[in-house]
Amino acid sequence: MASLMSIVAISIDALLPALPKIGAYLSEFNKESHQKIITSIFLGLGIGQLILGPLSDSFGRKPTVYIGFLIFTIASILCISTKSFEVMIFGRVLQGIGLAAPRTMSIAIVRDSYSGDYMAKIISMVVMVFILIPVVAPTLGQFLIDHFDWTFIFTFNLLFGGVVIVWFWLRQAETLKPEYKIPFSLTLFKTGSIKFFLQKSSVVYTLLSGFITGAFMVYLSSSQQIIEVQYGLAEYFPYIFGCCALSVGLSTFFNSQLVMKYGMKRIIKTSLFCFVISALIFVIFFYNHNPSIGILVLFFNIQFFCIGFLFGNLRALAMEPLGHIAGIGSALNGFISTVIAVPIANYIGSFISTLVVPMFVGFLLFGGLSLLLFLGTLKK
Repeated sequence: MASLMSIVAISIDALLPALPKIGAYLSEFNKESHQKIITSIFLGLGIGQLILGPLSDSFGRKPTVYIGFLIFTIASILCISTKSFEVMIFGRVLQGIGLAAPRTMSIAIVRDSYSGDYMAKIISMVVMVFILIPVVAPTLGQFLIDHFDWTFIFTFNLLFGGVVIVWFWLRQAETLKPEYKIPFSLTLFKTGSIKFFLQKSSVVYTLLSGFITGAFMVYLSSSQQIIEVQYGLAEYFPYIFGCCALSVGLSTFFNSQLVMKYGMKRIIKTSLFCFVISALIFVIFFYNHNPSIGILVLFFNIQFFCIGFLFGNLRALAMEPLGHIAGIGSALNGFISTVIAVPIANYIGSFISTLVVPMFVGFLLFGGLSLLLFLGTLKK
């Protein structure tokens, strides 16, 4: 399952060093447009989850993964062969639609197979790999560019994906139980969505996932600007970025070890409380000036260490009541949390120009809102 999700991460992050070369090859010299090569794949992921998730509840998890990889293969060939920037964007959207299958099915398969705290343990291991991939993917992309060319990044993704799919075919059994199969009809998405929204706990934990993901995306979208522009440490950015990613990965690993002992809800409550308190301390002490880079990295690591305990547990709790519709449940969970997260990231990011504090104000606001919603859920 971790390998399935890693195809998604590599397809996004390994391409980052190649954006200028791709833009030059496609005669697109507007650097702002280059970012569309990355963001367009998220559009495809959102669309693909809503299509392939419900279909997997009728036809099974494994056929859905195969269909997704076939779409991904066609899209990758299109991206390699085109000389048009517009076709490249279309190809990336199509890649995202195909990649929605392994991203969604990995969670659905885990839910088919496990429940409760043990499900959270497995999801934590899967998410840990998914989070750690961005640490090495840009370096991998640069290596492939230096020794081959930018098109080989797409080729490598296909080769790696092919190995994973063969492994998946040989070793992974179909997990959708016959009694849970939903006959295919045009109303499948409607009925599945109704069942999802009737599960109030799933909706609440999906909202919390969106708030926390949005806070994390603020960092992803603005960290380079902060380190390079505000601190003038462009050459150290990869190391700082990697350090923070390792912090998230480390806490997801600890979560996989601790969740069976303490339970998901207790860990979420503690992590949210620490997340809010550390953000509040930063805002109080550094509301009108930036701290030293060492202090900033320390606070980043505290925040992301807390986030690592939240990602897997919130998704596991959202999926807990959805065993009978795990496919569409996983799809809606991913789609809704993304739709919530992106505007949050864009809005808070627009305030980050000369100071880091707007980021921590965002952490405080949405962390606090998440804590209040979570405590309200516990009382019911």
